[in-house]
Amino acid sequence: MKAFFGLVVGLLISLGLAKFAGESPAHVFAIISKSAFGTWEDLSQTLFYTTSLIFAGLSVSMAFHAGLFNIGAEGQLTVAAAAATAVGVLLPQVPYPLAPLLAMLAALLAGAFWGFIPGVLKAYRGSHEVIVTMMMNFVAGGVTSWLIQGALKSTTTQNPESAKIGAGYLLVKAKFIADSAPNSPMNSSFFIAIFLAFVLYFVLYHTVFGYGLRVVGQNDVAAEISGINTKKVKMLALSIAGAIAGFVAMNEILGSAGKFRFGFSPDYGFTGIAVALLARNNPLAILLSAFLFGILHKGALDLDMETQMINKDFAKIIQAVIIFSVASFYFLDSALLEKIKKGLPWNKRD
Repeated sequence: MKAFFGLVVGLLISLGLAKFAGESPAHVFAIISKSAFGTWEDLSQTLFYTTSLIFAGLSVSMAFHAGLFNIGAEGQLTVAAAAATAVGVLLPQVPYPLAPLLAMLAALLAGAFWGFIPGVLKAYRGSHEVIVTMMMNFVAGGVTSWLIQGALKSTTTQNPESAKIGAGYLLVKAKFIADSAPNSPMNSSFFIAIFLAFVLYFVLYHTVFGYGLRVVGQNDVAAEISGINTKKVKMLALSIAGAIAGFVAMNEILGSAGKFRFGFSPDYGFTGIAVALLARNNPLAILLSAFLFGILHKGALDLDMETQMINKDFAKIIQAVIIFSVASFYFLDSALLEKIKKGLPWNKRD
């Protein structure tokens, strides 16, 4: 209930800022809504963005549960996408369905390795994971740039992108998606993202490993005294977080583009932090928060063309205000929140 009130208040404040900027709040809301839900093509595009945000949010959430702040999801998904592309370009003759499985294995291992490095440094050297993961984002950018513009460079275009992966690596779209929205990038990764959220929820709240992970996140000293190997848990948490971020490669490379394009990620890794925070790290709630941020991302694309005073970056302001609003409502006393509810017009009694 607190999250709901925070979301509503955050949206109202955001639309109020649109009024302050000289645009009609109703007009801005209508543009975002129409762009995100206007047609099935629009909605499927929204769900495409939502898919990558679910993976990014789950990645950040996994580290959060262990008391770690994973700023490196962007770098992890980048190297994972490069790894999947490398397999698809260098081994183009591998048939379906072995091909996407092979590419995803490479992506998950690359993402896990990119998370394992800060995990080891955190566990055995005491390095702060925020600094290490943030710096590794830049390293990931340099490594992938060298790889894509070198061995994997496209020879048919001057655009900064890789060659196309083999046809066997492309995911087959669900029939209803292919029939109703043939031009949509939405693919089966969306259903895998939902399934993964339920799996992580079960692991976190119904397994011994998940319990140990959450104990370490709440008090690593008490966890150590209880016999939990906190170093191992922290390394595993960041490695798993990196692997989960690697699933973005399935959606973006195997499910849509069929190649690595520079700038394919509109900061999924960083937006994933907001997705996880809004959901309070609950994997099932991440499905909803990722959908909200997917709506804002897709809906904001038309703000540049449909308004005079604001542009698509206004969506980032909306995201920030919503996060602050939801976070603020969590600090409200329950009794105060009950008074607010009773003060609403539909709750007043004569």
